[in-house]
Amino acid sequence: MRVASLLFRHTFTLAASVQSQQAASRCLVGPSCHALKCHSTWQLRQQWPSQLHLHRLRYGRQSICTTVTAASGSATKLKQDFKCKECGKVFGQWTGKCLGCGGWNTIEKFIYAPETASIASGGGGGARAARAATGSKGGASEGAGWGSRRVQAGTSSKPAAAFRTGAWVQGSTRPQSLTDVSRGGYGDAWRLPLRGPGGAELGRVLGGGVVPGSMVLIGGDPGVGKSTLLLQVASMLADVSSTDVVVPGIEVNGVDDMTGDLEQEPATVLYVSGEESIQQIGSRAARMGLAVNDNIYLYSATRLQDVLAEILSMRPRAVIVDSIQTVYLDDVNGSAGSVSQVRECATALLHVAKPHEIPIFLVGHVTKSGDIAGPKVLEHIVDVVLYMEGEKHQSFRLIRGIKNRYGAIEEVGVFSMSEKGLEAVPNPSALFLTNRDSSPGVSSAVTVQMEGTRPLLLEVQALCSPVQGKEGMPMRFPTGVSRDRFNLITAVLAKHARLKMQAVSIHTNVVGGMIMTEPANDLAIAVAIASSYYEQPIARDIACIGEIGLGGELREVGRVEQRMAEAAKLGFTTFVIPASHAKPTFSRLTNVRIIRCKHIMEALKAVLGTGKSAASMTELGTGSALQDPFDNDDTDF
Repeated sequence: MRVASLLFRHTFTLAASVQSQQAASRCLVGPSCHALKCHSTWQLRQQWPSQLHLHRLRYGRQSICTTVTAASGSATKLKQDFKCKECGKVFGQWTGKCLGCGGWNTIEKFIYAPETASIASGGGGGARAARAATGSKGGASEGAGWGSRRVQAGTSSKPAAAFRTGAWVQGSTRPQSLTDVSRGGYGDAWRLPLRGPGGAELGRVLGGGVVPGSMVLIGGDPGVGKSTLLLQVASMLADVSSTDVVVPGIEVNGVDDMTGDLEQEPATVLYVSGEESIQQIGSRAARMGLAVNDNIYLYSATRLQDVLAEILSMRPRAVIVDSIQTVYLDDVNGSAGSVSQVRECATALLHVAKPHEIPIFLVGHVTKSGDIAGPKVLEHIVDVVLYMEGEKHQSFRLIRGIKNRYGAIEEVGVFSMSEKGLEAVPNPSALFLTNRDSSPGVSSAVTVQMEGTRPLLLEVQALCSPVQGKEGMPMRFPTGVSRDRFNLITAVLAKHARLKMQAVSIHTNVVGGMIMTEPANDLAIAVAIASSYYEQPIARDIACIGEIGLGGELREVGRVEQRMAEAAKLGFTTFVIPASHAKPTFSRLTNVRIIRCKHIMEALKAVLGTGKSAASMTELGTGSALQDPFDNDDTDF
């Protein structure tokens, strides 16, 4: 009983020495304990002062976890939690069903020592891994990146070690004016250019090129082409010569130093894959015609410590990690892909990317709801978040900017998937209007949607089928249109245009699998539904732009001149817009007809009443003529 009591009260006592900063451990059981280093002494590693060296002693069926005292002499208590092995959500007690992901029997108990991030250590497991790879306690090693070679006027020679260690952003010695910083030339010339039509299309989304030291997260559904895109990006960056890159300098004594000291060496790109072998990546590169490239290095690994060591050894121009959910750190709890692993692995890569100014591209998995898997803090850590969209049965792909610290968000790049990879689409609007003239009997309307700064022409089709009394309730199938917006438009048509929506089932479809996200598309959706309802075709050269209010009024939208100019390039000569818009002043808008309407009924008469009187447009299944409240209006549309 005495031995068992001693086993259950098994602890460590670390004696701290102020002069030598050494810690010794002594087991109360004594020499009878055969655990590793239980009755020996050792010195705590100075670079990890907060690291707790745990010891587990198994006695029969009992598992006894020791309590360790840090070098300061204060005891650290072990914590016990329950974590879901699928989504990483932590609970205070065990439950059969995870409230985070809905999985059953996925909650596991784990005992751990809480990690605290101190000012001296500068972070958790990710920061420690980065410091271990660089061989220092914090910050960047000397001469690490271009930033360490810049000479700044008026700055002191205070060493970087005087600032907080472990930070990934290189600290300045004192505050500087924005004018002095801007004089350094941190513009488009500072970015790494992406060559070719595909590079220009991706550069549009990134804001003009790849910023040194940035972290780019790319998400998308499985099979959409994320790995294919990044292999092409690796080829683009490897083909950029070092003379194409301008290192920004700072004006010193009235002279603008923009030369830098880049070595004239071939640019290397490291492609790290935790999902595929290097042979599989090589096979895909051969299919895409990228097999012969001595500047792209493939590395199949999942242990992030090894990846960090190779990055600091090679010092490549860019690094691609496919994917962040497959790599792990030894010192972090949880398996690869868990919340803690994803957070700390991203932090470790950030500690390497910023000081050494190496851009890093990360591939992120997505959940069944379409969000990027892992903690939301992952999107806060990175600089750019791109989302790759595309239907499985369509060849085109969209790359949309969700977050961008170096450019505008909501920019969209349009690509087409082929055997050689992703190819830029020179005219996306023409792509989405393909074969429109081959089906003149279809009720379809064209609108212009802004994707960032790019206008895209979209075609929305509508079909109204009558529902008899025995067939049940009418159905609504809005494909490519927000259901809430769709219900608002149908309610306005029923109230103010006197369409009997309860007598028809309505189907809408946006051609090409696109999704209409702007209120400026309301008028085109309403006109397409009314065209099918009255079985009245719409002229092929009409484009409708405008938002519909609850009172049936047409409201003003932004950038209407730019929208019309894009549509005019593709042969559209008639535009229906809200009357509140001022007369366009663009010189490109010549030989076009602009119809300004205040109400939805005005727009329906202008679009559907061309060539036929409003009285000839009879309601489906009723035979009664449509009563037009604007019959007595003498306005020339």
